Amino acid sequence: MVKAKNNVGLIIAGLLLATLMASMDNTIVSTAIGTIVGDLGGFDKLMWVTSAYMVAEMAGMPIFGKLSDMYGRKRFFIFGIIVFMIGSALCGTADTIIQLSIYRAIQGIGGGALVPIAFTIMFDIVAPEKRGKIGGLFGAAYGISSIFGPLLGAYITDYINWTWIFYINLPVGIIAFGIIAFFYKESVKHSKEKIDYLGATTLVASVVCLMFGLELGGKSYAWDSAMILGLFAAFVLLAVAFVFIERRAEEPIITFGMFKNRLYTTSNIIALFSGAAFITASVYIPIFIQGVLGGSATNSGLVLLPMMVGSVVTAAGGGFLLSKLNYRSIMIPTLALLVAGIALLTLLTPDISRVLVTLFMILIGLGIGSSFSVLSNSAIHGFSANQRGSASSTLSFTRELGMTLGITVFGIIQSHLFANKLTAMFSGGGPAPAGVDLSDPSKILTPGTRENIPTQVLDKITDALSSSLVQTFAWAIIPAVIAIIAAFAMSREKFDPASELEEYTAAH
Repeated sequence: MVKAKNNVGLIIAGLLLATLMASMDNTIVSTAIGTIVGDLGGFDKLMWVTSAYMVAEMAGMPIFGKLSDMYGRKRFFIFGIIVFMIGSALCGTADTIIQLSIYRAIQGIGGGALVPIAFTIMFDIVAPEKRGKIGGLFGAAYGISSIFGPLLGAYITDYINWTWIFYINLPVGIIAFGIIAFFYKESVKHSKEKIDYLGATTLVASVVCLMFGLELGGKSYAWDSAMILGLFAAFVLLAVAFVFIERRAEEPIITFGMFKNRLYTTSNIIALFSGAAFITASVYIPIFIQGVLGGSATNSGLVLLPMMVGSVVTAAGGGFLLSKLNYRSIMIPTLALLVAGIALLTLLTPDISRVLVTLFMILIGLGIGSSFSVLSNSAIHGFSANQRGSASSTLSFTRELGMTLGITVFGIIQSHLFANKLTAMFSGGGPAPAGVDLSDPSKILTPGTRENIPTQVLDKITDALSSSLVQTFAWAIIPAVIAIIAAFAMSREKFDPASELEEYTAAH
């Protein structure tokens, strides 16, 4: 596809900046979410600040990935940068949690183009013998974004204002835009395949129905209400329609025939379930630190730091080992660490040592890091250049689906457990003391307001929160175990630079 000579180093820098920007947007919010909810209110809608971004990003990934195969990478990557920056600017102006969630969805649309296409462009322009190491850098970008995201988000929240966690994306986006727009030279030839609009519509609609059903069920509407049952029914019907449409489309958004490849299928399964386990730890550890231990946003960011350092180590290490070991041999031991780390989170108590929390987070980071770099390569292994965009975007889609379902499903579990424990604690001994609003648990996430809650009442609330989080982590062990089982099922194929050299030479 790429015919003109590119300044590879400069383009890789631009791609990494864009990837950093998009991937950092979840982690930079995670440590600020307590303060944001305390400011805007709407604790019951807290998870939509994260899930709105991920739903929009996830829905856009396979669409933009397929379009990049058909019409070129550059135009859709630039589109993603522009939309992402517009969404970021709007997020900083939000006055309510609902507004913020809507603007986060706009960000997510841009992110849906950035994340999968960045890796595909890298694969197009980098020589085969260097792809493992450069792929490791892209995997490390997720970890690096997670290192600086929580710390930067915490610092900005504590010392400036949380709105600037979104405005910070603008200068990064402008630099990435300039590099890709002016230095990335791509073939001007475009194919004329028919765009699968019907498939794209049913895909997005099915995902939205599923997420609204999970989010509103048990809160705004009863689980057996006509609204919730209707949303789940619509999801099933639209998902079935999507599969039917894709099997007959000339240029399907998701090519199901690709799943006949065992390595591709297992890579997607690992991404789905490891993403669900990882996002649960990333979101709820900061809430544990702020809500149970009484730390500030900066404290919660520092707790996440060891986890993200661990993810950088195995992301870069996994990329380096690609040419030495098969994909399976890299993924099994690292996912074992992920399972161990999630399991150890069930030992958290209000009196736990910060050192132990740090060790648990390091294990989780080491366990998830290699999936960012290794799976990105294994998912496109053996596919031709005109299929790589679709293969890469489908992997990103399944990873985001896992994270979205994880944060939604485990959010439901945690919220339900927390509400039940509060009810049990205060129903027997009468109502809570005057001035304590148990319907708004976000009050205990802000150190300033904690001081105004009587100690006896605060202890009961934090015990309830701690117990609900620990039980949620116990449920999160399940997807982590499924991920490692899928790793054992991977074929023993290995990244081979020599097999890619002929195609790369012809393209350049």
